[in-house]
Amino acid sequence: MEIEHKYLSVNGLNLHIAQIGKDTLGIVVFLHGFPEIWYSWRYQMVAVAKAGYMAIAPDWRGYGLSDQPQDPRNALREHLISDLLGIFDALSIPKAFLVAKDFGAYPAYLFALQYPDRTCGMVSIGMPYSPVPFSIDQLPEGFYIKRWQEPGRAEADFGRYDVKRVVRTIYILFSRSDIPIAPEGKEIMDLADLSTPLPEWFTEEDLSVYASLYEKNGFTYPLQIPYRVRGIKGINQPLDPTIRVPVLLIQGEKDYVYKLPGRCEAVKEGIMKNYVPDLDITFIPEGCHFAQEQFPDQVNQLIISFIRGHPLTV
Repeated sequence: MEIEHKYLSVNGLNLHIAQIGKDTLGIVVFLHGFPEIWYSWRYQMVAVAKAGYMAIAPDWRGYGLSDQPQDPRNALREHLISDLLGIFDALSIPKAFLVAKDFGAYPAYLFALQYPDRTCGMVSIGMPYSPVPFSIDQLPEGFYIKRWQEPGRAEADFGRYDVKRVVRTIYILFSRSDIPIAPEGKEIMDLADLSTPLPEWFTEEDLSVYASLYEKNGFTYPLQIPYRVRGIKGINQPLDPTIRVPVLLIQGEKDYVYKLPGRCEAVKEGIMKNYVPDLDITFIPEGCHFAQEQFPDQVNQLIISFIRGHPLTV
């Protein structure tokens, strides 16, 4: 059983799709974050396929092997939701489970909100749901998102190095439990160098795959989404922000995102539960931002138990 690759024409772009397994029990769609691509889900795709499900992992537009829009500066987050719906329609998927992380969880939550009849359930890794955007105002100027929101700043920072070095540094920084914040006079890429080891669960071979897949499009679009386009503008969101499908949140307690304002409170104080009535939360004490790669067996088991607990009904 091997992962296969294809392209789908969706919204005028050729979107790359990785796929494995047969939909005997259903379909699971995996949605990556940054600095990731479909490959981030390699362990989970094989596991759910062996469990009797078809696994599908697209590269978002502008990422990996998918086409980049003609003008990335006109990026909108609602394009991702439209692309996801287009993938469902192109592959004649009536209903599927969504598994998402990082910024990929945002369109996944909104897809589940808008299209509950096409969503069996959702697994979010490290991203709680809130209809009110989390604020970063109280974080210092050196906070990486604030830095990367400045037009041209990340381009100049990244431009000092090749793609492989940039991906390497971001992976190292994001796998730590500390929030990436650059001191005055330093840039984000200065927070790690070639003497800083990769996480033990992330190999040089993995790094080479990521780097090769970022060579096609670079970082132009990824700097727009998720960093410079933060909200949803032109989408008809339901008046009721309650998500009515089952949701599993897998929360790594060493994920630096969990330390950002509002995240821990949303999980621990029941705020997320107010908007997601059918919610389960599982904590991975040592889990970092890349828990699905760090602890693949544990995450695989959690995902498979969740989807088996919510059999497909069309």
